[in-house]
Amino acid sequence: MTATAHEISHRLEQKRDVSAGFPGPKSQDLANRRAAVVAAGVASGVPVYVEDADGGIIRDVDGNSFIDLGSGIAVTSVGASDPAVVAAVKDAVEHFTHTCFMVTPYEGYVAVAEQLNRLTPGDHAKRTVLFNSGAEAVENAVKVARLATGRDAVVAFDHAYHGRTNLTMALTAKAMPYKTNFGPFAPEVYRMPMSYPFREENPEITGAEAAKRAITMIEKQIGGDQVAAIIIEPIQGEGGFIVPAEGFLPALSAWAKEKGIVFIADEVQSGFCRTGEWFAVNHEGVVPDIITMAKGIAGGMPLSAITGRADLLDAVHPGGLGGTYGGNPVACAAALAAINTMEEHDLNGRARRIEEIALGKLRQLQAETDVVGDVRGRGAMLAIELVQPGSKEPNAELTKAVAAACLKEGVIILTCGTYGNVIRLLPPLVIGDELLVDGLEVLAAAIKANA
Repeated sequence: MTATAHEISHRLEQKRDVSAGFPGPKSQDLANRRAAVVAAGVASGVPVYVEDADGGIIRDVDGNSFIDLGSGIAVTSVGASDPAVVAAVKDAVEHFTHTCFMVTPYEGYVAVAEQLNRLTPGDHAKRTVLFNSGAEAVENAVKVARLATGRDAVVAFDHAYHGRTNLTMALTAKAMPYKTNFGPFAPEVYRMPMSYPFREENPEITGAEAAKRAITMIEKQIGGDQVAAIIIEPIQGEGGFIVPAEGFLPALSAWAKEKGIVFIADEVQSGFCRTGEWFAVNHEGVVPDIITMAKGIAGGMPLSAITGRADLLDAVHPGGLGGTYGGNPVACAAALAAINTMEEHDLNGRARRIEEIALGKLRQLQAETDVVGDVRGRGAMLAIELVQPGSKEPNAELTKAVAAACLKEGVIILTCGTYGNVIRLLPPLVIGDELLVDGLEVLAAAIKANA
């Protein structure tokens, strides 16, 4: 059954309303309290404080209701208060909040591993380990690859984002705000050119040719037999929602297999129905050796995972993987409920419906203006790249102005991109058609008004 706006009920009225003033006095008071106690290095893009959230709506402490086109950066795919997730969490905390799986294990961890082994690509024998964040999952995927291969080098790509820990900062391509003055970084990380169709010098280059370009550089700079892992986001997130040309991922994966290199798909942002498939690699039939997951996995509760070939993960000695909070029982309960919601309501189908609605609106906008350079993405992971009129020059100023204008009208959007000129759309997969269209129309009006 494909979920429609009428099949999913919500507690909050699914309508934007910023009549209470923006930002209101309660949000301003909280901002003052925050300034006195929270480190300045933690930034927030929206100057309001949340009181409630449901479906496609976020309500602030002053009573304003905003259309949520960000999902907490692709986390609340099933909504920020999915009834099944809420019920599962309540039940879990009534029994125990923590025991540490490495000390006294519990069924929830095992059940989540069973689900991930079932849902991830490939019919080979698999093993799963649970952690807390996407960065932690990436770190451990690299650990496994290095141990299993006996090699050190790791290949990442231009425009990549993999996290904020020391190793994941090394893997991340963007300096500010993620890397500046935080070095030195972990060694043996090598960066290769990404397939970025909109910004290729040769617009005719195919995905296979772009992969060959990267492979040639790897062989020249490192040597394929020295590489432990290739890690790549099938659709890059923070880098600008870059969808590589068709054939790029399969060619890289095939070459990695030939060379004994562990191919790691970082699906932290693109996984769990976000692109209209359980995982973005499914669109081209790529089967990773290891896949990293987080964000949408548990309906907003902190949980991440790596799932991979059994021979790779079982190569690690007992005690080599884990963590005090990894696979917390409450988060596991939330994940099982969220996965059930995704299947019961066919949120893959819902993501494809969102794509159908949004791409039509965005491409019409592209035809009507000269500042929308590219429209791209899959499912409910979509982006528009804003440029200077009639060129491909990034237009970060316009991007910032559009985000502010949307917020003023009650629509929350996120920006991203190496050049700060990409608007990314990550609505909850349970958002209704009417609310989605309203948000897209506000976005279109903001671009036209500020161009």
